[in-house]
Amino acid sequence: MKPGMEAGQQAEYQCAVTKEMFPCFEGEVIHPVYSTVSMVHHMEWTARKLILPYLEENEEGMGTAVIMKHLAPAAEGSVITLRAAITKITGSLVTAEIKVYSETRLIGEGSVVQIILPKNEIARIIDNSKNG
Repeated sequence: MKPGMEAGQQAEYQCAVTKEMFPCFEGEVIHPVYSTVSMVHHMEWTARKLILPYLEENEEGMGTAVIMKHLAPAAEGSVITLRAAITKITGSLVTAEIKVYSETRLIGEGSVVQIILPKNEIARIIDNSKNG
């Protein structure tokens, strides 16, 4: 890991809710709102933005935990803003707290933990998962 990563650093991601973000099971849209799955995806992406500047050429980040609460819906066209901040760095583990807003209303919150590993270690882990 490159030097300089520290608690308090922040990243942001913003998007508008589209139909592709609606909760859908077996091809059926359940509600025409921002899905929990989309929120988790965007939380992971926003947390990843925190570590990207610090990855060495031979390193990559992997998600190890997501804890979240989906507090309120957001309709199609709503602007979603995610704000992440590093709260803890323990060895190669990086924890980020994330708040999710629709306009100015808090609609989600939680944390994402990532581990930074050498790419060859990640490849080994993936290979081992194929055999077990």
